[in-house]
Amino acid sequence: MTTNATLNSKVPPPRSAVLDDAHVGDIKGALGTIKLDDDAPRQGLSARLKTLLAIVGPGLIVMVGDNDAGAFSTYGQAGQNYGTQLLWTLLMLVPVLYVNQEMVLRLGAVTGVGHARLILERFGRFWGAFSVIDLFLLNALTLVTEFIGVTLAAGYLGLPKVASVVLAAAIIIASAFTGSFQRFERVAITLCAGSLLLVPIYFMVHPKTSQMAHDFVVPSMPGGSGELAAVMLVIVSIVGTTVAPWQLFFQQSYVIDKRITPRFMKYEKIDLWIGIAVVIIGAAAMMGLTAAAFAGTDGFGQFSDAGAVAKGIEDKAGHLAGVLFAIALLDASIIGAFAVSLSTAYAIGDVFGIKHSLHRGVRGAKGFYGIYAGLVVAAAAITLLSTDYTQGLMTQFVQVLAGVLLPSATVFLLLLCNDKAVLGPWVNGPRTNAFTAAVVSVLVTLSLILTAAVVWPDISSDAILWIMAACGVTGVLVAGYFFTFGRRGTKEDHPPASGQGCPHDRTGRENWRMPPLETLEKPVMSTARKIGMGALRAYLLIAMVMVIIKVVQTALNH
Repeated sequence: MTTNATLNSKVPPPRSAVLDDAHVGDIKGALGTIKLDDDAPRQGLSARLKTLLAIVGPGLIVMVGDNDAGAFSTYGQAGQNYGTQLLWTLLMLVPVLYVNQEMVLRLGAVTGVGHARLILERFGRFWGAFSVIDLFLLNALTLVTEFIGVTLAAGYLGLPKVASVVLAAAIIIASAFTGSFQRFERVAITLCAGSLLLVPIYFMVHPKTSQMAHDFVVPSMPGGSGELAAVMLVIVSIVGTTVAPWQLFFQQSYVIDKRITPRFMKYEKIDLWIGIAVVIIGAAAMMGLTAAAFAGTDGFGQFSDAGAVAKGIEDKAGHLAGVLFAIALLDASIIGAFAVSLSTAYAIGDVFGIKHSLHRGVRGAKGFYGIYAGLVVAAAAITLLSTDYTQGLMTQFVQVLAGVLLPSATVFLLLLCNDKAVLGPWVNGPRTNAFTAAVVSVLVTLSLILTAAVVWPDISSDAILWIMAACGVTGVLVAGYFFTFGRRGTKEDHPPASGQGCPHDRTGRENWRMPPLETLEKPVMSTARKIGMGALRAYLLIAMVMVIIKVVQTALNH
């Protein structure tokens, strides 16, 4: 356990914005250690491999953690109802995953400050409070879906529901309460390895590899125009479960807690690519084996939940395959609960100045561990007290809420990565900005479709096409305005930090860190940005109110 004397010796370097002194020191990863004063150049394959092994963790855990219980449900639904025809969505999401999470890890390594705190400091109290409150509520509900996954896996395996949920909660809490970042990461990476159980199940069910390869690279829309609403809802769910708001908060804080600095940026990017490869392989395997298990059966097109998927796999490939799938679901639920709980505890610790590090023991960070454990216990209790119908409604609500909030999370991420006072020589380049702006426009469109499909379940295909067309026209108009008038306000929007020189000068950036937050000049909001932020605020409020009303009406009618 880390002692107070050890922590006090790790004083952040001068003009560093690091908020917790436990975030400065040796990098103690699950697979290796890098000393704080180890600044020797990494020459030779062996030295680079050892460095990579020590760095691996943040990108892998955040990616695999997103293949959680909700992902099992979403990918299972896609495979059972539409075969492998929606596999192409996974390929389309690869660059989105990389660009979003690369920006987040860059923010973490350069600033040393969590995502929620940066939003609070750079955009004001309203958006700071909004980001923490919506993250807290969304993560709490997401945690419940993780424990729903535990109950489904336990039900298939014939294990008692109450004992399984209590044991899973105890494992999730105990793994973080060791006072050792390294021990926690070892548990998390072990669970990441467990997610690869989907690969042998894939070969046991034996989908057609040629068909999988074709559908992975050739986009198609299953069904006719009359089924567009249902298909679009599944596509939006795939996007929502693969690119979730909590990922942004988790990876930025986890990179900081692991003490990764800009010097190791290229290794952390490799870690992220490893995580993306694992998550895409797992998602594709899940969709493919589910499609093969239900092809030509009465269950095709009749998805209910992941427990029924396990039964369908057993009917196709035997009891062992079904058991392995249930174990994989249990593994995914636990690692998802790890990541979601930590992202919340990190964010609240950042905003309220609470010591928030896995390097500290429980006594040294009581608030941090209390938030973490409280969330887990509350989610477990809600799961045990809820009915099957309530659980299904809650799962749907979580997916919708995540879809509604995702565009705003990406907008803040893009703005922060263009804030020259925050990232200095690490600000986004024009290509990253152009790609991310396109991603935001697509996410807004999908978010609108998702919200409309939930509020009006009988929405027509024509209505969906009108929404897409309206968003496309709006996007073109906004882009035209930006390229015509927006560049005039660039300098006033993001004044360079005093004494930092030209922020576009990339030389020596491995040693550049964001100065203390209180020394940064506040960004001046242009008229265009004020209008955009106001529109975003209005959309979020209207969409969330409409979704909440719909959920309440559904519950009362039942």
